[in-house]
Amino acid sequence: MRLIQSSTLAFGLTATANFAAAQAQFLVSELSFGYTGRINDRGQASVPGFSIQGIPNAPEVLSNKLILTPPAPGNTRGAVWADLPNKYSQWVADVDLRVNGPERGTGNLNIWLARQGPQEIGSSSIYTVNRFDGLALVLDQHGGSGGMIRGFLNDGTTDFKTHHNVDSLAFGHCNYAYRNLGRPSQIKLRQTPQVFKVEIDGRLCFESDKISIPPGYFFGITAAAGDNPDSAEIFKLVTMTENLDARQDAPTQQGQQNQNQNQNQYQNQNQNQNQNQNQGQAQAQTSYGRRNDNQNSQNNPNTDNMFDDSIPDSMADSITSSKAQFADLHNRLQSTNHHLSTIFRQVASLGNLGEKRHEEVSRSVDDVKQILSRLDKLDSLQNEISKMQREMREMRNDINSKVKESEHAVKSFMGTHHGSMLEHVAVQTAPKHGKLIFIIIGSQVLIVGAYIYHERKKAMPKKYL
Repeated sequence: MRLIQSSTLAFGLTATANFAAAQAQFLVSELSFGYTGRINDRGQASVPGFSIQGIPNAPEVLSNKLILTPPAPGNTRGAVWADLPNKYSQWVADVDLRVNGPERGTGNLNIWLARQGPQEIGSSSIYTVNRFDGLALVLDQHGGSGGMIRGFLNDGTTDFKTHHNVDSLAFGHCNYAYRNLGRPSQIKLRQTPQVFKVEIDGRLCFESDKISIPPGYFFGITAAAGDNPDSAEIFKLVTMTENLDARQDAPTQQGQQNQNQNQNQYQNQNQNQNQNQNQGQAQAQTSYGRRNDNQNSQNNPNTDNMFDDSIPDSMADSITSSKAQFADLHNRLQSTNHHLSTIFRQVASLGNLGEKRHEEVSRSVDDVKQILSRLDKLDSLQNEISKMQREMREMRNDINSKVKESEHAVKSFMGTHHGSMLEHVAVQTAPKHGKLIFIIIGSQVLIVGAYIYHERKKAMPKKYL
């Protein structure tokens, strides 16, 4: 959406205020798909208003996305091309895509705006295309980077397939890690009368005021996968413009040559302005006014959009009859009526736009409030964590003290009882030989006594009855 300076007239023409008015963008349905959240509302395996092609098989069309290259097998190509050319000089192309694959996946994705894209390009990539006339925006892992977006231009004279160094032909680039994000990436191409720019996820990638793609070129998206393939998924391609009635036919070669001559003259004029400062300022003001007039006429070709039908002022002496006076008054009243209608329509559109912006801001504020309410719980959580830390510190101190006390008790007990225990063990386990000696000596005495008794009895005289 582009911001322009405009002046609006309050109701009744009582006050005038200057403010930045947002120019609404209108959908070009024949050059768009997926803007309703579905590729094909009828459930068919096709993209309305677009043609698909692929090698070896055609891309798979699901309810909400178009898979140009599947995750398997490798060495596949896919393409989707608009059936009608872009007939607007000012436009915005919004592409939502997602690329998933293995850690070292290979492949690239190309967004085209080419004159004969379906015929000259087909399903080729920037490295396999021959000659083409138009713009190519390439997403790949150039130079071993995590991801890069580069822009290429060709006027139909350079054969990219046989060129010795295609990478050197890029006119703009930015780093962007687009693989395995888990969400769609939004790439937005925007062309205005002042600049051509490429944005990624709402951030500027690169821009140039030297580029302007003329009407009559076809939008297309191609993808190529290698042996270790990446899966390229397209969720939507939405084309918008500020004025649906500002369609233009493709310029002829003579018109392009005249346009290039005008640009060269304009550049030479700027150089002369740098050399002659005083004259340059006057010429800059004149050229600035002319550029504004041209931009207004291109943006709003209808007479009721911008005040292109203003009647020039004239001297009162030039009106010599009542008929001329009536005609002049009629024309001026009619012009005023047209201007008032234009102002009222601008005010109404700005009011609707303001309501939408207010709703978006309200939703954003509600989301922020919900997030802040969740953040309030962090204080209680932090208090609980601090309390737990204190309790664990106290528990550790208690355990250390208990262990020390137990250690001291064991040491004292062992020190006091160890000596007596050794003495008792020595006394109890000491060998006792007294009884053994007594038994041996007693047995010997008994044996000797028995022997003496036997001998005496043997020596006694025998008695006979």
